[in-house]
Amino acid sequence: MPLAATSNIFVGRQPILDRKNALYAYEFLFRAGHVESAEFHDDVSATAQVITAVFNELGLEQALGNAFGFINVSEDMLLSETIELLPANKIVIELLETIPPTPDVIRRARELVRKGFRLALDDVITLDDAFMPLIEIASFIKIDLLAVDPDKLPLLVDCFRPYAARLLAEKVDNEQQARRCMELGFDYFQGYHFARPSVLSTRKLSPGETVLLRLLGMVMNDAETVDMEPLIKQEPALLVNLMRISNSIGNGSNRQISTAREAITLLGRRQLQRWLQLLLFCSQGGDITRNPLLGMVATRARTMEQLAGRCGDSTCDPDGAFLAGILSLLPSLLNVPIDEILRTLAVDAAVRGALLDGSGTLGRLLALMSHWENGAPDAFSAVLTSLPPLTLEDFNLATSEAMLWAASLSN
Repeated sequence: MPLAATSNIFVGRQPILDRKNALYAYEFLFRAGHVESAEFHDDVSATAQVITAVFNELGLEQALGNAFGFINVSEDMLLSETIELLPANKIVIELLETIPPTPDVIRRARELVRKGFRLALDDVITLDDAFMPLIEIASFIKIDLLAVDPDKLPLLVDCFRPYAARLLAEKVDNEQQARRCMELGFDYFQGYHFARPSVLSTRKLSPGETVLLRLLGMVMNDAETVDMEPLIKQEPALLVNLMRISNSIGNGSNRQISTAREAITLLGRRQLQRWLQLLLFCSQGGDITRNPLLGMVATRARTMEQLAGRCGDSTCDPDGAFLAGILSLLPSLLNVPIDEILRTLAVDAAVRGALLDGSGTLGRLLALMSHWENGAPDAFSAVLTSLPPLTLEDFNLATSEAMLWAASLSN
């Protein structure tokens, strides 16, 4: 199927986290036809082919890394054979609450489970006997917190305990809900509360992060390598990571890089600056594909960089767009106001305006990314309209490439 066929598809995604706040999966949000519409306008076969094209041609399966992908399906799509084109080892089929538990639906659900697919029941608000055949074979039960009386939630959770399906709390919008669901024993969590980076990390600036910010400022001010080397040596973990990334790039010989000065020279200032920016979001290490905040910031920055090169605005520099994407999430990570961060870094007027008041093309790109991350197609479409000549196809290509790039960082 030609890649151009995906140009009218809005593909959003929302993270699903486990009990350790690590990334477990993404729910992919597909909108066919006009972005403003939440309904599919194509027939079942065409829609399934579009979704397949998004995974196979745009590379979202690879971009998932170790995470899984949840995809909503309608009754017609569930019964269609084309759903089997999706990779069963990576995809969880999410049955919409509007699907009736007819004999055909139950038979088809069992068939898909036998073929290796896992099923999730969406927006569950009660234990309905009519859905028992589906509950018994489901891998996930997604309980809609907004539709369940908080006083009845513990009883509902107890009703599902005898079954093998894992409980997933969806539409978790605040810290109180998240804490209560954790206490009730939910296995997975999804919602704006977890999609926003302020929840994923609310800690004070550590000495290592202070060094990173100072070093980033020196790189942006084009400081001499000899002046940066002592700062790097203050943080052994920083020095070790610098050695690792430099040696992984290679220098055309068998000799290993052994000093900070050699590593900086090999990386180059542009690569060093980007590595430092991302490292701020990875102070605890680990796989980027399991770190929802690091994956978010890497995807946001890379997408903005790609779009900046296509928007035709001379004030919207790709490097500046990448930096704006990174810095836009730093206040939530470091618990430091953006104006305080900007006092330590030399950024141009376009980046500063975008971060402080959302002005200019960079500001609109930041808003575009925020709406995409929160799965808000209406607001997304309104901002995209204000960014000619950018198209939805441009955005899909940029985000898909960015997700692949973010996943590759784990290597």
